[in-house]
Amino acid sequence: MLTTAIQPLHSVDILPRLSGFHHSNQRLNSLPNMSFLYKQVLLVGATSGIGAATADKLVENGVKVIAVGRRQERLDAFVKKHGSSKAASVRFDITDRAGLDDFVKRVVDEFPDLDCVFINSGIQSQIKLSEPSSVDLDAFREEINVNFLSVVDMSVKFLPRLQEKAMPTSLIITGTHLALIPAVTLPAYSASKAALHAFVYSLRQQLQGSSTKIIEIWPPLVQTELHDYMGEEKGRSMGMPVDAFTNETYKQLVSGTEHILVGSVGPEEPFLQLVKARQKQSDDLSKFMLSHP
Repeated sequence: MLTTAIQPLHSVDILPRLSGFHHSNQRLNSLPNMSFLYKQVLLVGATSGIGAATADKLVENGVKVIAVGRRQERLDAFVKKHGSSKAASVRFDITDRAGLDDFVKRVVDEFPDLDCVFINSGIQSQIKLSEPSSVDLDAFREEINVNFLSVVDMSVKFLPRLQEKAMPTSLIITGTHLALIPAVTLPAYSASKAALHAFVYSLRQQLQGSSTKIIEIWPPLVQTELHDYMGEEKGRSMGMPVDAFTNETYKQLVSGTEHILVGSVGPEEPFLQLVKARQKQSDDLSKFMLSHP
């Protein structure tokens, strides 16, 4: 996963307040023994954090994972860990628009049974907008590009390949609770993820009735490299342990949930009420828009 930092705010510690997560998994834990529907997953952003943990979890449950990332040594280590019958890798930078068509062609040619594309890449940085002269606009744009535009590019390029298959397929995208509740010291991250959620929701609504399922995952604050700009020791000690997050997410994946929520921003009940209310408003507008083309 790419990492960067723009003017760290050492005096403002908002992230610890976003780390709440719940363990109200009784319904999920009571599900019958189900398995993940898809058998061959391209996982973009698989070399660290949530992506790496998810890749391991899927392989452990019988899914072949084609790991994608920039760091060849980590890709090689993943394949070596699980064996070439269960894992493969392709080195690619999600921001490489010029090479995207060749990447997609290579993947579908080498892995004709691919039935799921899981896009997990992302970067995050603190930006002090109150000091505009200190803002690195190139880095700001790069964060928007990695978190939103590059995900759109890859989604649009892979969708025809998924839709042409006779079997059920899926596009899974990792978002965040901050798509709904912005973190004001993370403006580029919050804005890019809000845009990403709007894209994913629009895509899902337009593809109703399609054999390609659109799934979005909203993690809470998770202990990963994403927050290394705060200092490695501090950034990787805050939030939900990555294995706990991965286990809960996997349960919701096998249950068929399209919008996977793990944890909340602040108290769980009002947050979920807000999510539900927004969902209803969005669904109402969606029905109107799609019935009046």
